[in-house]
Amino acid sequence: MALPGEDTVVTFPVGDLTATATVLHVAPHDGALAVFTDRTSIHPVDHAWPDQPADAGVLRVDGRELAVHDAVVAATDGESLHIGDVPVRPGTDGWSFLVAHLVDADAPVTEGTEVQFEADAALRRSLSRGHTACHAASLALNRALADRWSKSAREDALGAPDFDGIAIATSRIEPDGSVDRYRLNKSLRRAGFDATGLAEHLDELAASVDATLADWVAADARVRIERVGEHLTDRRTWICELPGGSARIPCGGTHADSLGELGGIRVAFDLGEDGGTPVLMMTTRVEAGSAAS
Repeated sequence: MALPGEDTVVTFPVGDLTATATVLHVAPHDGALAVFTDRTSIHPVDHAWPDQPADAGVLRVDGRELAVHDAVVAATDGESLHIGDVPVRPGTDGWSFLVAHLVDADAPVTEGTEVQFEADAALRRSLSRGHTACHAASLALNRALADRWSKSAREDALGAPDFDGIAIATSRIEPDGSVDRYRLNKSLRRAGFDATGLAEHLDELAASVDATLADWVAADARVRIERVGEHLTDRRTWICELPGGSARIPCGGTHADSLGELGGIRVAFDLGEDGGTPVLMMTTRVEAGSAAS
């Protein structure tokens, strides 16, 4: 069977854990078998911005249950197939973007077979809570740092200077939390951000962010995902109805249904260096993750 000619249909944005699919292609990959289907409920990791890890899950075929060891974004132009390290941007003309499900190399999966996917519910919930907390914390951080800007800067979804969007270096979603690293480099200073004395006020910064988050959690701000289509690369937007307005952030991950579901969110900060450049690290934790499971 030829390589798939259109993007994989994904159902995880609407919260689905299970999906029935048809196998379109299989290919060996790094000692495993990559399985490509017309649709999936398994969230993959994206090489371009690997913030949220892949779902854990299983693939069921002919009465057998196979572990999905990983799921990654792949792309094909109909002739070449790139798994994980994709050489073109999503939406590039002539390319299809796919979810590659990695199972054991000797798995009995063949093209044309009907299979069922099921994502691990507990891991999905904890990663979804972590991702939602990450977005909320970034908005609260922008608010807390707003008075450190001496020039007009790009605004975030709530109208504050977008420190998170401008300074972010890496973001990693974890079960019931996240770790975000921000580069306090020369270009940030030229843009008007003043980091003077920040190291001596990290506790106060955390207290300010925590206070904003506590208000938003107490309001049980509702969360939803808006999407323009069902395919992997179709634009998806995280929307949270916060007390100060509706926040919209482009995002392809999975999320909780409300901030109240998280029980509480707290942050902590560290200031270090990376190659001589100061780096601010924000660790976000969902306080009541176990209670919300």
